[in-house]
Amino acid sequence: MMEHFVTLFDSLFMPQGIALQMSMERHLKDYTLWVVCVDDTAFEVLSRLKLENVRPLQLRKYETEELLRVKGERTIGEYCWTLTPFTPSFVFSEDASIERVTYLDSDVWFLDKPSVAFDELGHEKSVLITKHAYYPEYDFSDSAGIYCVQFMTFVRGPSSSVLDWWQKRCIEWCYAKYEDGKFGDQLYLNKWSELFPDKVHILSYGGYTLAPWNIQRYPYSDAFLYHFQGLRLLKNNKVLLAPPLAMIQPIMNGIYRPYLLDISKAIKLLAAVNFIARPQRPNVSIKEWAISIAREIKRLINKLGRIRVVNLD
Repeated sequence: MMEHFVTLFDSLFMPQGIALQMSMERHLKDYTLWVVCVDDTAFEVLSRLKLENVRPLQLRKYETEELLRVKGERTIGEYCWTLTPFTPSFVFSEDASIERVTYLDSDVWFLDKPSVAFDELGHEKSVLITKHAYYPEYDFSDSAGIYCVQFMTFVRGPSSSVLDWWQKRCIEWCYAKYEDGKFGDQLYLNKWSELFPDKVHILSYGGYTLAPWNIQRYPYSDAFLYHFQGLRLLKNNKVLLAPPLAMIQPIMNGIYRPYLLDISKAIKLLAAVNFIARPQRPNVSIKEWAISIAREIKRLINKLGRIRVVNLD
């Protein structure tokens, strides 16, 4: 079965989007990655690149009156979150033969094929979501939600009521702040198992989809996906690896270094079609990042201090 995926990004985040496609080329066979291009530059550059199995979509062809109405009230990040629940519908409208679409955040990267997720979804339910599955010391369930908008599958037809509900909520409110039990597009997912119990399947094992918030909890050999939340490309070929959990050496060698190689290749591909990748603004300040590093070092020192050393003689 041909699998269809959809992501969205603007020209600023094209390196991550292309790195995602590179990982899909390694681990998937029959697939199409649809890219909702949030600005015309991204659409033009991707059209020139002609990447394998990639179909760029020009956002302005799909923006409805209600989307355009809220666009001016939200930041570019907030508007991307607002668009997320609409992206599967954009793809369904492009090709009536498509049976299901999986939404991907543009900063995820495949470590293996995701067949286990599709096997779990089966034919009884029509929507698949994943938990954050936080490491206990990094549990942000209250503010960021139980579930993560990173890998979500929607089956044409039966999932429409879920998508319609989510789209309406994000039109009503979708901002980068916590307010009255809402945060962006994500906290809405907390209600799905109650509102749509016959439609929504929750991926059974948190270790299938890893990120900085749960990488200490599961072996990365179990995962098919890693979410590089907070990673930003800076000036002078520097990269902000945020949060600092990324600096643990096995994770650096096994996940971050290979990903950064793909990022480097993506930047060179972009340069070959006369597009120079631009620095990306960190989603946390350098001061906040430094404080989080200090907290992590203190946590590790405290952990080491609890280890007993015994003489085996």
